[in-house]
Amino acid sequence: MDKESQLIEELVKNALYRMDESTRMIKKSLGIVTDKEIWQKPNDSLNSIGNLILHLCGNMTQYIISSLGEVDDVRDRDAEFQTKGGLTKEELIKKLENTVDDAKRVIFDAKPEQLIKIRSVQGFSFSGVGVIMHAVEHFSYHTGQIAFWVKFMRDKDLGFYDGIDLNSINEN
Repeated sequence: MDKESQLIEELVKNALYRMDESTRMIKKSLGIVTDKEIWQKPNDSLNSIGNLILHLCGNMTQYIISSLGEVDDVRDRDAEFQTKGGLTKEELIKKLENTVDDAKRVIFDAKPEQLIKIRSVQGFSFSGVGVIMHAVEHFSYHTGQIAFWVKFMRDKDLGFYDGIDLNSINEN
């Protein structure tokens, strides 16, 4: 395998890993809150967990599925934040899982030409690699917000890394 193919494979593998990791953390967080709590807002300047999940689905759909996947952009970003309920946590988890699966499929199937092509998304210019990086870091960022809000509500560690020694020394 040539260096370019190895680099693409490594990028894809790590992007998919990070998306799975964020999905796992969100599902674990939602496991200890109620349907009602999912739609609570800490204050008017912050979003509910439900809004954040809808926002994550919208962002991945726009950046990965639409832009990188080269299909029409149908995102209604304002609706992601205006929704006040109507979906259970199980429905939100299913929506997130389906969106992540679709996005991962687009990333996995992306051709080198798609990864270097410059495109406009939300008024920004990104290559396909830039689109992937944005979507993955955006997913991680809001995963942290969801985890924080759940920890705040429950005063409980979520145990994301139970059983893993995070103090182990790096191996070179």
